[in-house]
Amino acid sequence: MQMTSAPHLLAEDGPEYERILGDALRHAHERPDLEGVGDRLNTEQLRTMALSATALITAAAATEYEHYVKARAELRRAAAAEGIDGGPAADGPQSTAAGSGAGIGAVIAVLTPLLAGSAAVIFLLVGYLLKAVNPSLTFGRSMVAAGWFFAAVAAAAILVAAIGLLVTALRNGATSPAAEDEGQELPEDVARAREAWRHALLERGILPF
Repeated sequence: MQMTSAPHLLAEDGPEYERILGDALRHAHERPDLEGVGDRLNTEQLRTMALSATALITAAAATEYEHYVKARAELRRAAAAEGIDGGPAADGPQSTAAGSGAGIGAVIAVLTPLLAGSAAVIFLLVGYLLKAVNPSLTFGRSMVAAGWFFAAVAAAAILVAAIGLLVTALRNGATSPAAEDEGQELPEDVARAREAWRHALLERGILPF
């Protein structure tokens, strides 16, 4: 079941809420104040209820969350400003050239399978027709051979395009805002704000629920 959206919880923080919830449910038996959890409802039922009550639970830590979001937004604005002022994003012609190269590569990746596939169909169709009319005709065999060559080219182009899409998807996922926050050492004020939100969410929201 996917987490229901809460007005004050950004989508990028949904997975973190689910992770904290999962940890709380897994370690509930280690806390004396949670003795009896799971007697009437099992873990999955409790998790489903907590996901359905996301807005109610996260409201208990709304102040800490607002502070964390503001601190994180300031960090991202500062990083963006550095890029505009002279970082990698402001390389001008180099960035334009890279974008143009990527555009040309995308066009080639799309056109190659289409053109090679069309050529393969035409050559194979004509070649087999010629062989049916006159099996001894050398030209017919050459057309068939060319058709299979273009078919192999089309298949290879499709494979390369699929690999390119997969690599792009993985790269985009790795550079998403949430991944960036987790993958780099945050400034002390942002790290403290995030930890304060996590603690408040657990102690005042999830555990009482």
